[in-house]
Amino acid sequence: MNPIDPIIQQIQDAFGGNPYPGDPFLQGSFEGCEPYEVIAPFKERTDWRTLEAKMLDENYTALSFFSEAGLRFFLPAFLIADLREELRTADPVFTLTHGFYDFEIQRERKGRVFTIRDGRTVLLNPRRYGAMTHGDYARYRLSIFTREEAKAIVAYLEYKREADPYRIDEEAINGALGLFWRDRTEHAPAAEDLRQHLAWEEEYFRHG
Repeated sequence: MNPIDPIIQQIQDAFGGNPYPGDPFLQGSFEGCEPYEVIAPFKERTDWRTLEAKMLDENYTALSFFSEAGLRFFLPAFLIADLREELRTADPVFTLTHGFYDFEIQRERKGRVFTIRDGRTVLLNPRRYGAMTHGDYARYRLSIFTREEAKAIVAYLEYKREADPYRIDEEAINGALGLFWRDRTEHAPAAEDLRQHLAWEEEYFRHG
């Protein structure tokens, strides 16, 4: 058996019952033209299993511009295509790990070398978000996934870490697993919790 087969099945089982959010609710960012342009191909695509890897690659920045509902619905398409090594540009690992580890790069500007810091403890954008760090935002954005979905994501990340002989993403994956994802596999609301909540809401409003 191909080692990716059980992981793909786990992803399909965990995400397969999620309803399509609706065209108006796919786009999360409305700054500039790019979010609209890369989200547009996903509209009316009510079954993520039918999405072609080429389309996912061509619109890879959608992973950043989706609404939370859009990300939760379409992420499994990216995960499965990546496991099958069909992606060339889209990088679901980055989406699931950025914000959980700190790193630095050096850049030269007009003869001066600057140290650029990014990651968990770095402020996101103080003018707009005050004291929010990249780690705070990552926790907020990725808290949309149920316990079952988190388990599927952990299986995906662990496979990606072990399958790469160069261990390029090892630090990022370990940071995300240790600080966020493994805890979510135990303490995130389960899919049944979501179903019960929605059923309660429906009954409440029906009696309004």
